[in-house]
Amino acid sequence: MAVLRYQRIVMHLMIVCMAALSTVDAAARPLFQWRKLSALVEEEPLVLKYHNGPLLTTTPTLNLHLIWYGNFTSAQRAIVADFVESLGMESGSQSYPSVFSWWKTTEAYRGSTPSQLNQVQPLTRRLGKQKLDEAYSLGKSLKRSDIAVLVKSAIQSRALPPPQKKKNNGEVELYLMLTSEDVMVENFCSSSCGFHGSSKAGIDYAYAWVGNSARQCPGQCAWPLHQPIYGPQSPPLLPPNGDVGIDGMIINIAATIVGAVTNPFESGYFQGDAAAPLEAVSACPGMYGSGAYPGYAGKLYVDETTGASYNAHGVNGRTFLLPAMWDPTSRSCKTLV
Repeated sequence: MAVLRYQRIVMHLMIVCMAALSTVDAAARPLFQWRKLSALVEEEPLVLKYHNGPLLTTTPTLNLHLIWYGNFTSAQRAIVADFVESLGMESGSQSYPSVFSWWKTTEAYRGSTPSQLNQVQPLTRRLGKQKLDEAYSLGKSLKRSDIAVLVKSAIQSRALPPPQKKKNNGEVELYLMLTSEDVMVENFCSSSCGFHGSSKAGIDYAYAWVGNSARQCPGQCAWPLHQPIYGPQSPPLLPPNGDVGIDGMIINIAATIVGAVTNPFESGYFQGDAAAPLEAVSACPGMYGSGAYPGYAGKLYVDETTGASYNAHGVNGRTFLLPAMWDPTSRSCKTLV
């Protein structure tokens, strides 16, 4: 089961950099430190190895179904729904980066056989059905295993469509469970902000979970939209949709669903141990724009009216902040700006 841990990695890098260069004058420290340290250490090329397993990146249609567990407002659900819709359609001027263009990087994640390499690229990514569980059916304190139980229950009750056997011209279902800020999930904040997994009962299918960290750990799971728990305490960026918890969730949703399609069954693209892998987004921690370094998210756009920071346009006039993704073509972490 892949866990989203990149925020914790960023915090660790911040501490290492600060300790290593603590003698540098504070006024000259931020940019100088990182460049100096980078010049002293020869970086090895970042490579995510393909482990010859099935991928969900080349299916013509990917349906993303949502399970809302707990208390979410209609405005919060609309932000997430608009993000998912934005994955499948270009929005606004093509001269500006979009959620759609960000997602298209996943199309470079292909298998190694000739038939896989020549597969038709995805044509459609779309928002599927949504299920509300506002009654907290398993309570407000969940084990990680409860996520799989709740997803399976939603499928068996037909609240969400069942998984389909993947075909060259078929559809694939991906299930995303979201928990509200008052729900405790095992290891949430302490070691993860979200994760994805799979069920091998009958037809294999992938699912993912992300929690709203606004009340519990925004400094870990909503950075750079909230001050970090450790490291430089520079002012946080203003969230593009005015909700630190939900905009922070968007970052983690983006990371987990990319991991779910590029490494759905622990045999796709990743680096390191399969039980705790570095995946397409977690391999690029803390990077949102060009020039990013520990404690600095990188160059971003700023809304002239609200002052909010973003790097991607979406449907219905929305903007979002999305993390960098490892690009198999360039073998490097790719940001939108």
